[in-house]
Amino acid sequence: MKPRLWIMSSYRLDLMIDTAGLRVMRAIADEGSFTAAAHSLGYSQPAISQMVRRLEERTGTVLVERIGRSVRLTEAGLVLARHAGPVLAALDAAEEEVAAIAGLRSGRVRLMAFPSASATLVPKALALVKRTYPDVSITFTEAEPPQSLAALRAGTCDIAVAFTYADVDLARGEEDVEGFEVTPLIDDDVKLVVPKDHPLAVSKAKVADLASLADDTWIAGCPRCRGHLLQVCRTAGFAPDVAYETEDYVAVMGLIAEGLGIALVPDLILRTVHHEDVVTLPITPSSLRRIEAVTTPDLSRVPAVRATLDALLESAAAQPKPVRSGHR
Repeated sequence: MKPRLWIMSSYRLDLMIDTAGLRVMRAIADEGSFTAAAHSLGYSQPAISQMVRRLEERTGTVLVERIGRSVRLTEAGLVLARHAGPVLAALDAAEEEVAAIAGLRSGRVRLMAFPSASATLVPKALALVKRTYPDVSITFTEAEPPQSLAALRAGTCDIAVAFTYADVDLARGEEDVEGFEVTPLIDDDVKLVVPKDHPLAVSKAKVADLASLADDTWIAGCPRCRGHLLQVCRTAGFAPDVAYETEDYVAVMGLIAEGLGIALVPDLILRTVHHEDVVTLPITPSSLRRIEAVTTPDLSRVPAVRATLDALLESAAAQPKPVRSGHR
């Protein structure tokens, strides 16, 4: 019994039928002769004969019965000819779909971005792709960098628009970024936001020295932004008194306007969140938040993903100049 099973397994491994062989068998069935099959496929008659012999060697059985100048398919040949139609149709459909994706006549991109990027960079980029490649589909989900980078690693996202602060790794240890391809989009200035009756605002200071704000109450944003706040204040020589935490920057502006605290807010957020009762100031030492598009080297070669990355770069280049200090 064991030798027989081994023989059957070896036979199955040797049974390799290529698409060219299937096309030949279907052509012979349709045309009735090697010569007519060769003409329909654009081959020579000897080439058809050679392909049939090779296919017979691979299958281990006779596929074509030659009777004088005519030929007819054996039972095994008829089986191959019958299955050739749907198999070749499926392969042709697959080739057409791949060609459409490669030619940007179709394609899907799954994009994730954090809130302030989704309100500024992303809309223009999506519009650019839609206008240039109307058949490319982009789905968008809002997520902070730890979640979007994890999704990229898991294969449920194609591009993550993320951010990192100066001298801080992209994921701050929250997600392994090895193997990612990073495209810088914008260097985003971080500003100090204070209520309009704050001493710095009243004195019309041009720049805020962080070391002078050790006694102020602070408002922190997302976990990554809170980590940045703690770091820059530590560098300035103090630990900030963080009394409030919220990722909603509309709420941050409201808290500041009521005199409940001050906050560090990236410039990209200040372009979309306004309040007339706060003042923004550059800080010293200065700090930057770098906004980046993150994908994988393989995905970056996919035409629809590449087109979306290019659109994000174009959107970044078109963004307004940094917000100036003064009343909002």
